[in-house]
Amino acid sequence: MSGKKRELTVDGRRIELSNPEKVLYPGPGLTKSDVVDHYRHVADAMLPHLSGRPLSLRRFPDGVEADGFFQKEASDFFPDWLHVVKVPRRDAGAPVHHVICEAEADLVYLASLATLEFHIWPSTEEALDDPDRLVVDIDPPDGIGVAELRDVARRLRAEVERIGLTAFVQATGGRGFHVVAPLDATAGYDDVRQLARDLVADVAAADPDRLTTAIRKDSRGGRIFLDVNRNGYGQTFVAPYSLRARPGAPVATPLDWDELSKATPSGFDPKRLRRRLAQKADPWRRMDDAAGSPGDAARRRS
Repeated sequence: MSGKKRELTVDGRRIELSNPEKVLYPGPGLTKSDVVDHYRHVADAMLPHLSGRPLSLRRFPDGVEADGFFQKEASDFFPDWLHVVKVPRRDAGAPVHHVICEAEADLVYLASLATLEFHIWPSTEEALDDPDRLVVDIDPPDGIGVAELRDVARRLRAEVERIGLTAFVQATGGRGFHVVAPLDATAGYDDVRQLARDLVADVAAADPDRLTTAIRKDSRGGRIFLDVNRNGYGQTFVAPYSLRARPGAPVATPLDWDELSKATPSGFDPKRLRRRLAQKADPWRRMDDAAGSPGDAARRRS
């Protein structure tokens, strides 16, 4: 496409895309226009996972080979039709005004600003203090094979299910997998994070030579880190169907458990994902139907 601008009409909103042919992923040659098209194609599957959740945006105006930045505070120039929620801080600082994505036009507008990655809270604006997602990030050091990561994901699933919750899995588009349990939002962040800590401690204790919960990298000794730090007020994890700002434009992709044996953390790019969504429904589409009680889970564990 020639020219410096592209006009889009989405949900009755007029969105102007400047520099549509600017290359944001030099490897595969994906442009800003391609990024916007990706988010238009995944909108139906992605929006339910964004709805109601404060967002942090990871923007790369000059592409993935240049420095990007995280944006939490909504910009003054954002259109007034974007939904913004004022979120209190746990310290004495001023509240943060997070944007919330509710419609395809919201997603397209933010993508038009070179937002490559969308990161979501584990709680919604209706209950900011009470998460409805428990998230474990499997974070490997260099040199760990994907078969080991799959095995760890399955171990986490077994422990999640042993305490009465339901486990879902996502290829992060990065180095590992997320194992996520939906919750009924009946406990606060402190209790949920403690439950997550106890859960991964039990899994790591069964294989201490391979798994660790050590926060400090120099204490991990080449072991796979089971990270529960996303289970905190103001913390985020990468949204399903978000691009990642990594070579090859990988996409965070929810999986069915029976797909894990052939999956890799960064195995889906926009083209492959488009084919997938044309053939297969979102594996996380009924996640909330499986929401469990963190209090009950803590009692089963003890």
